Amino acid sequence: MTGSGRILALCVNEEIDQETERRVARVTGGAEAVLSHQIDELNQEWNMERWLETNASALAFTGTILGLLVNKKFFAVPCLVLPFLFQHAVQGWCPPVPFLRRKGVRTRREFDAERYALKALRGDFSSVQANGDRNAAGRAAWEAANALSTRATKQSL
Repeated sequence: MTGSGRILALCVNEEIDQETERRVARVTGGAEAVLSHQIDELNQEWNMERWLETNASALAFTGTILGLLVNKKFFAVPCLVLPFLFQHAVQGWCPPVPFLRRKGVRTRREFDAERYALKALRGDFSSVQANGDRNAAGRAAWEAANALSTRATKQSL
């Protein structure tokens, strides 16, 4: 990546981080239902890996079918796409990543950071205290991290 490419990537990353921080700030002090709704919306958004896997598999599948039914030259499509998917699996980067980042597609780590900030605001971690009992604190932390996104659904069951 060139120097200007790195600067652009840093700017895009900073913009995504700032937007995430703004989203969390907007719901700070909000009711539990508002925070739960925000977490539900977050759980529906696609992350980088999902975008890459879906697009790569669709292109590879389409290229294979067109290669079988229309023209063998279409077999070049999966031959180009699948190495990008492999490169992303091995290195965490591939040529479509900068394009998707500029479109605002976030990584799983970014989703997790927002999700746990919202859960902390909602009070999911308030029961996590050491109190000398590490096992109880560990169980409480695990339960808080894996809490249902909407407590209302959990209570209505």
